[in-house]
Order: sequence, then structure tokens, then C-alpha cells
Amino acid sequence: MTNTIPCRKMFTDTLVELAKQDKEIVAVTTDARGSVTLDKFANELPEQFVELGIAEQNAVGVAAGLTSVGKKAFVCGPACFYVARSLEQVKVDVAYSANPVKILGVSGGVSYGALGFSHHSLHDIATLRTFPGMHIVLPCDIFQTKKLVEALVDYPYPVYVRVGRNAVENVYENENVKFEIGKANTLLEGDDLTIIGCGETVYHCLQAGKQLHALGIKARVIDMHTLKPFDKEIVEKAARETGRIITVEEHSVSGGLGGAVAEVVSQSIPVPMRILGIPDENAIHASSVEIFKYYGIDADGIFKTANSFMNSQSSKEK
Repeated sequence: MTNTIPCRKMFTDTLVELAKQDKEIVAVTTDARGSVTLDKFANELPEQFVELGIAEQNAVGVAAGLTSVGKKAFVCGPACFYVARSLEQVKVDVAYSANPVKILGVSGGVSYGALGFSHHSLHDIATLRTFPGMHIVLPCDIFQTKKLVEALVDYPYPVYVRVGRNAVENVYENENVKFEIGKANTLLEGDDLTIIGCGETVYHCLQAGKQLHALGIKARVIDMHTLKPFDKEIVEKAARETGRIITVEEHSVSGGLGGAVAEVVSQSIPVPMRILGIPDENAIHASSVEIFKYYGIDADGIFKTANSFMNSQSSKEK
């Protein structure tokens, strides 16, 4: 069945229910309650809700202050602003000060497709990976999102969560999904090559993997929902057992998932790799679906790259 619930709504709906039981949970936003879908939280729990207006830097500082006195602060708004306009506050007030603020960046990646470079968030993983103590999670569907929110409430580290704007297809069957921050999930077994995705690309990776299996190419598919702390063991195992890796991300090809995987394999088990994402250019202005297709990070594009990759490697081995 096609899913019609955006991950951002699953996130905030779950947060409301948890906040009703835990009065220490506080939601902070910046004139973005509509974008984040925080209306229900604001209406039902006004004493646990903080509205800062269009002032993302202040919001991050306030959230950090709240956590420093024992509150469980979730600061929520567009990803493009929280990892650009307020980056210094994220760096100093949150990461450096070790305040376990949870930052929900909505409409990440190319969700604001037609609005262009100013609203695309294709640098966030690369930037935040360099902040000591900062954790990063990109859930792939609503079931994983629900599990993530439950895990975040008492999680002792600052976390950046990036979700898209629109509803995405379900990757998992129900909310009993296996989920642990820092531990990736294998969705499809195989020993010919490995496809690793994160966030909204995971569904496309899985579909491409199934297409490849139908051709007799046994592709392993991994959901790398956590970019930091990074699951090095699953990458090393994939490199050792499949010998080829493709990474797929709604992010710049520099410094994101592909970079993290390359850092692991280049230092332990070097194997041929392909990194799919947005190249070093201003992404086209279009819908997210059109952008995925244009840059080959949808299921068809991943399938074509994998097929070509296998053929090129086979030729070299002969």
C-alpha cells in the first residue's frame, strides 16, 4: 500500500504522544510549525512549545540552554537553515558544549527542489560529520522514523535528523522494524556487489536491488540510516564479501555517505566503488522526483549504474 504520511508528520505525531507522558520534552521552532507539522504539538502542549519566530540561531541557542537544565529539547525547522544560518550555534552551543539537543531538519536534500540552491540542503552530512560528538540520522520511512523518535528522547548525544518534505514509499513492513542508532540494516542479501543508501534513497536502492536479482545479479542492499556514529563493520563485511560497492545519497558526492564509505574501504579493504549523488554543481531546479531521475539516484538510475559497473568489472577480470 502506498504511504501518504510524510516522515516529518510521523516524527512530530510520535513526539506529541511521548511528550504527553514526559513533561521534560520541549519542541522549539522558528515560524515553521506548518512546515514541520508542529500544530498539534503547539495546540495540545502549549507549555512545552517554544516559538522563536524567524530566528534559527536563537532557536538553537535556546534549545541548548533548555537541555543544559534538564529539558529534552527538539528544535525543528527547515534543514537548509539549521545547517547553514545557525551552523555556528550548532557547532558551539550544541556539539562543543555537549548539549544533547535533537535537531529535526525537515525538507532536507532537494525537497525544496524548485526553490534552488538557497533551499537545497546538500552539504549537511559533510559539515556535521566533522563536529566531534554530533550524531547524524536519516530515516528512510515512517516506521523507522517512529522508532527513531522513541530512541531519541533519552539519547545522551546531540543528533541531527534529516527528513524530506513529501511522503515516501515504505521500506519496512511495520513499526516493529529493527532499529538501533549506529547499526545499519541489511535489506537484501547478495554477494556480487553492495548498494548502500541513506534516507530517501534507500527505497530506490532496494527496488534497484530487486531488479538486479531478477537478472541474476545478486546485489546486497544496506540501509545506512546513521551517518555518525558510522557502522564500519557492515561496510568492511560488504567489501570483503561482495568486492564492489555503490553508494547512493541525496547529498553532494563530496563528504557524505560515499565519502564515509570510501574512508573505511580505502584504509582496510580497498574495492572498486561508485558514488552516486549530486555532482559539484548547482542542482537543477525541479521537483525532487525529477532531480532524482536527472542525477541517476532513482531506482532506474541505480540499476543502470550497477549493471554497467558489473559489466565493466567483468571485462577487467577476463
